[in-house]
Amino acid sequence: MIKILDCSSLNYLSKLKIILQKRRLGSKINTNIVSKIVKDVKKNKQKALLKYEKKFSNNTKIKPTKNEINNSIKSLDPKIKNAIDFAYSRILKFHSLQKTKNIKYLDNQNNKIEYRYIPIQSVGIYVPANLPSTLLMNAIPAKKIAKVKRVVLANPRLNGKLNPAVMYAAKKCGISEIISAGGSQAIASLAYIQKVNKIIGPGNDYVARAKQEVFGDVGIEGMIAGPSEITVVADKNTNLNQIITSMISQAEHDINSQCILITNNLNLIQSIKKYLKYELNKIPRKAIAKKSLLKNGLIIRTHNNKQIIDSINEIAPEHLELNIKNYKKIVNKINNAGSVMLGKYSPMSASDYAIGPTHCLPTLGSAKFSSGLNVDEFYKKTSYIKLSKKGIEVIGKKAITLAEYEGLIGHAQSIKSRIRRS
Repeated sequence: MIKILDCSSLNYLSKLKIILQKRRLGSKINTNIVSKIVKDVKKNKQKALLKYEKKFSNNTKIKPTKNEINNSIKSLDPKIKNAIDFAYSRILKFHSLQKTKNIKYLDNQNNKIEYRYIPIQSVGIYVPANLPSTLLMNAIPAKKIAKVKRVVLANPRLNGKLNPAVMYAAKKCGISEIISAGGSQAIASLAYIQKVNKIIGPGNDYVARAKQEVFGDVGIEGMIAGPSEITVVADKNTNLNQIITSMISQAEHDINSQCILITNNLNLIQSIKKYLKYELNKIPRKAIAKKSLLKNGLIIRTHNNKQIIDSINEIAPEHLELNIKNYKKIVNKINNAGSVMLGKYSPMSASDYAIGPTHCLPTLGSAKFSSGLNVDEFYKKTSYIKLSKKGIEVIGKKAITLAEYEGLIGHAQSIKSRIRRS
């Protein structure tokens, strides 16, 4: 079922790159319709949004009433409310540690320089139908930490109904502006009807394409939030069931998800191949998980720690589980991963809900150059500068020299106009 790559080959990293690239470029979904939808909503606003909601979701109610939201929340199982409350508290506490600090600098010529963090004025959060955890991960740093004034939630209805858990999470995060819409039309609505400054939140290929279409008119998160990924590192001491369940937990997301096992143990590889099919049959989304593992699953057999480290850094996985006893020997050499779970008691799935750090993480190799969603996403940074008379004389002379060297004489003249004539 799962492809195997043996690192005994000298060019194993080249082979790994080919496998990864095939998946990253191999989506067969044609998303060209998204451009048409976005342009239509941009031009015709609410009329176009309603048209596409009727077409794709049979939805005629874009803006839920307060009564509808409250009644939806009342129907929520108290056990789910308690779990959301618990997760909210942990996510808030962890992200509060990311609070920013303005910089003030005064030099010996009395020049005053400041660097201020200014909250983005409005943010749109897209949350797939039944994922309150995703709303918590996005809304808490935006609304509760960065203090974004206006947060708009776009959340599609399921069978015509609001999701009570998402509505409860929205209320808890202080979000009152909600639209019941999904897909690319929801992204277009956030950009051109609600007119937010930035759009964040995960979605399918159509949502991702829509974000690309509206980028420039609005901002989007600084990472690639594609299909889910996990890489598990295991050895002869690793519990087989822990490995299998971790891989299945990602495979059940989407047929384009990717699950990779890295191990030096041949017996473990044989056991995985034997028992994985059996465990798959235990989950409701087994058809999706099977397709994911068949299409993108991979086992990498390594022969030393360097091969483990090099493989991980090439994969740059969204989620990494180091389910080995001696993870301390390699962890500090791993540079590319969205989130790293250490030891046998740290399943990645727990981090999706209630540990504290975000589960909105870079995928498709973008962990090589970007980070998971954090409080910084919701700020602009602006510098404020006040030079003294002495300051412009000292700094200005050097600036004039550089401006004239670059042939920008207008720059030089502007600086000279501020310097006292002798």
